Amino acid sequence: MRPRGGTVKGHANGAGCTGRGAGRRRVLLASTAVLATGVMLAGCKDLTTPADGGPSGSAVPTGGNGRAVSPLDNPDGTKPGLAAITSAADKAKARSLIEKVATKGRGPKTGYERDKFGYAWMDSAPGGIPFAHNGCDTRNDLLKRDGEQVRYRAGSNCVVTSMTLHDPYTGKTIEWTKSRATTVQIDHVMPLSYDWQMGAARWTKGEREDIANDPLNLIPVDGPTNGAKSDSGPATWLPPDKTIRCAYSVRVAQVSLKYKLPVTVADKRMMLAQCGA
Repeated sequence: MRPRGGTVKGHANGAGCTGRGAGRRRVLLASTAVLATGVMLAGCKDLTTPADGGPSGSAVPTGGNGRAVSPLDNPDGTKPGLAAITSAADKAKARSLIEKVATKGRGPKTGYERDKFGYAWMDSAPGGIPFAHNGCDTRNDLLKRDGEQVRYRAGSNCVVTSMTLHDPYTGKTIEWTKSRATTVQIDHVMPLSYDWQMGAARWTKGEREDIANDPLNLIPVDGPTNGAKSDSGPATWLPPDKTIRCAYSVRVAQVSLKYKLPVTVADKRMMLAQCGA
């Protein structure tokens, strides 16, 4: 995966880099003190600047909330976040995309089990899915994609232990740690049971593993909000933040078109409405 990051917040020996007591040095030794301070500061830089990609246990800078990318500019889901679609021109593009989505009635949920889409967050989706087979599970891939100030477990560039998430569904900023893992959950934009009812029940297991782990269909979001969504389609659930609803509808359409999965007539109507139709 492509690691992200922030700045390392300090070093155990950081006190040695403050230059404390320098003001007490005698004028006679001033030039020596300046030289010593310069050497010490150079050492501090080495201690606090992570290597490219973020060494184990460090954070690597990833920028601000402006990192989020419009789904119209992120057709494979590999770029971070879900930026709002606001301009009239982009909303017209969004409606054009949503119009291509096929519709049908929602089938029965009979026989649906999560395991039929592979075990959760497997790294071995077989269909050329981005980030697959990179040595990190899907959940950590997505946390790294969308998180800021990402920190990893010691000895790992994969297991995320803390990060900052700008949740697109609520607009909240979440300071997440692994010890409170469920405060951030990975949403399947087209829920797996919904996929099952709309045609995935007839797919091969490999095809189901693909959609379950495809970054196009996955967004880290506020945990309780994801729980409230459950397996709803857009007609019965939309993100609480109204400014993101057109972008969310576009992402649903992108997944639907990629996997040739229809949505219900009511869902498509609601998706179009979010983008001004």
